[in-house]
Amino acid sequence: MFRDTKAFSGFSVDDLQKAKEFYGQTLGLEVAELPEGLELRLSGGHRVFIYPKPNHTPATFTILNFPVGNIERAVDGLSKLGVHFEHYDQGDLKTDEKGIARGPGPKIAWFKDPAGNILSVLEQK
Repeated sequence: MFRDTKAFSGFSVDDLQKAKEFYGQTLGLEVAELPEGLELRLSGGHRVFIYPKPNHTPATFTILNFPVGNIERAVDGLSKLGVHFEHYDQGDLKTDEKGIARGPGPKIAWFKDPAGNILSVLEQK
């Protein structure tokens, strides 16, 4: 039934203007304003819908992952733009001083949007 439909995901925020500035200016993504919220226009024609929710609760999991060729460069660049990376020291999940996890799997670093939703950059060569 849904094989050929162009599905999309979405998530909530508590302040659309802050989200528009963060995703558009800080992360440099194309953001379109819609009557119901915002639309992130990602590479490859992918779209993500961002909608306002007055009683928004931040996601406790990663809602959006950004693959990068060089995680060091991505983390340094985002840090210069004021993005703060999360630091973890929980069992096998440990991050270094920059917030990069270098365990099994790809190198990855997590950060939050202004609404507290968790995003990541992960190195893919």
